[in-house]
Amino acid sequence: MSTAEPSVDNLTPLEARLELDRLAAEIARHDRAYHVEDRPLIADADYDALVRRNAAIEARFPELVRPDSPSRRVGAAPAEGFRRVRHAVPMLSLDNAFAEEDVQEFVGRVRRFLGLAADDPVAMVAEPKIDGLSISLRYENGRFVQGATRGDGTEGEDVTLNLLTLADLPKIIAGAPRVLEVRGEVYMTKADFLALNRRQEAAGEKLFANPRNAAAGSLRQLDSRVTATRALSLFAYALGEVSEPVADSHWHFLERLKLWGFKVNPLARPCADADQALAVYREVGDGRAALPYDIDGVVYKVDRFDWQGRLGFKDRSPRWAIAHKFPAEQARTRLKSIEISVGRTGVLTPWADLEPVNVGGVVVARATLHNEDDIARKDIRAGDLVIVQRAGDVIPQVVGPVAGQPRGEAFSMVAKLTPPGGDHAVCPECGSHAVRDEGEVAWRCTGGLVCPTQATERLIHFASRDAFDIEGLGEKNLAFLREQGYIRTPADIFTLEDADRANLHKLENFPGWGKRSVQKLFDAIRLRSRIGLERFIYALGIRQVGEATAKRLARHYHNLDRWRDAMMAAADRESEAWADLTAIEDIGPSVAGDLVDFFAEEHNRQAIADLVAAMERLGGTVEEAQALGASGSAVAGKAVVFTGTLATMTRQEAKARAEALGAKVVGSVSKKTDYVVAGADPGSKAAEAAKLGVPLLSEQDWLDLIGR
Repeated sequence: MSTAEPSVDNLTPLEARLELDRLAAEIARHDRAYHVEDRPLIADADYDALVRRNAAIEARFPELVRPDSPSRRVGAAPAEGFRRVRHAVPMLSLDNAFAEEDVQEFVGRVRRFLGLAADDPVAMVAEPKIDGLSISLRYENGRFVQGATRGDGTEGEDVTLNLLTLADLPKIIAGAPRVLEVRGEVYMTKADFLALNRRQEAAGEKLFANPRNAAAGSLRQLDSRVTATRALSLFAYALGEVSEPVADSHWHFLERLKLWGFKVNPLARPCADADQALAVYREVGDGRAALPYDIDGVVYKVDRFDWQGRLGFKDRSPRWAIAHKFPAEQARTRLKSIEISVGRTGVLTPWADLEPVNVGGVVVARATLHNEDDIARKDIRAGDLVIVQRAGDVIPQVVGPVAGQPRGEAFSMVAKLTPPGGDHAVCPECGSHAVRDEGEVAWRCTGGLVCPTQATERLIHFASRDAFDIEGLGEKNLAFLREQGYIRTPADIFTLEDADRANLHKLENFPGWGKRSVQKLFDAIRLRSRIGLERFIYALGIRQVGEATAKRLARHYHNLDRWRDAMMAAADRESEAWADLTAIEDIGPSVAGDLVDFFAEEHNRQAIADLVAAMERLGGTVEEAQALGASGSAVAGKAVVFTGTLATMTRQEAKARAEALGAKVVGSVSKKTDYVVAGADPGSKAAEAAKLGVPLLSEQDWLDLIGR
């Protein structure tokens, strides 16, 4: 953590919760900008700092970990214009390391998960982390049949035709298994990037900010003939779905890739231990500037495939790999002013308006300043000459002021938010009171839905790709429709077509709205009137309920009525419904409280009822959730509690394996628990299982049940 950042050790629980709320929302916004729109809003260094701070707070306050934490997400949803492809094996991102101690801790976590001794060797492979676009390449019977971007890790974009234009892509592979999915990175060399920008400039077209953006924009062209004019390269480095084993280790797999005709990064090295991996990091870092392509770190992967299989995945990343990032680049510029933006939940966030500056080849002019306390700790003032830093993409982090320079007045949110002649702070968008409650970090607008920015942002969230995903209802169109009085609530979206017919001012007559675009919007709304329960829950925008939490709730309660009834019953903190809710893995009293509070409000319950009724009038419904993982598993959909010390695997490994098979791992025993798996010294949970008549399994019983 930067010395300029607030100390995690000094945060109160309330401050920590608010900080985690802010970090989750901010990182989600940056994920979408980076992965979908190819227009990063912050530097890699700034993004990494947000993720690292989130992890540090979670480590100190594990009871406050949000199930939709950035540590459980990856990327963003696919962009419009391409057919969607569901990945057979999720394409996840990597956890980051920023210091050698982080790498040693990664190896320690691997040892602890696998139950290895402290001195047992953990062989790894170290590979440069290419700054490009992650890609999945599917081969059937040795022939390339489909290529897809990573997207949100579960679904990507079908860019098969564009990939066929790459010279580096083998179209036919001899001796390949029936199904082979190879993963890699599409990138653009520095020389090809400069040549492309020269052509863009000569044609009077927009220049690309850096090779990564150029590669992403080129591969995601709707016309593959445009992609064919761009010089794109490909490194292969990972394995996805495969019908039969192709190697016993990652290093042997890389050797196999080369035999199949793929380009593999020549700087990849097998490493016997962490010390050798760190030596590769230093060597690659020293020669980084001379490489013909951009890299932003080195990736370490556990070499043994059987260990990778046991380690498995977290919600966002594999447990068997980590990215060791390079230090950020820095520059100086003038902070012209500090401005305020209003978020979906009413949080008022300060941001820096900077004089444009080139940082590592990218011109940047804006950065978030997080909150008033962060500004005070860094002592940032309007007019300052400040240090900004980045590690690979656009807008930087403001590190702090340059020492020895003339200073202006210290920043004050009260002063910034109080209009001339006024006597109190107000929201800059709606004029409602702005408040900062005692013990909280953030200022908030009290206007709620009266505030046009908040109301619009809530609707934007509802229609966003990870929620209802309604094509044609982006930020601009939703703001317009709300201003015109067409849409005030989510239910209004599904009655928009009827409202337009009844309105004398037809929607198609407004500037920018033609008959065809209006009809496409109505078609998209009808299409999304049928939606899965997990997306429905996420779209409601309940505090602390992100994608991961919504999925857990959907898979636990299965259908809307059961979930709704359970949330209302859980208002009694002594009830079985409350115990059942808080027993769900990663849902503790804090998240459960926000869920119960949401359903305690009559207007929220009515909003859900109105929404469902409007969807049903279009022939839609909220679909039941499917069990997580392998539907054919004997434990799919079963609630399982692990207790005691296991002999053949660690508790952590057992939980991960159970979830992969579709089981619901819960933390406490109740009447709804299906199995309690007891190792040595099981304690009170085994006794509670016996008391409630819940089947008590030995470790061997469990292994027999799951067929291992």
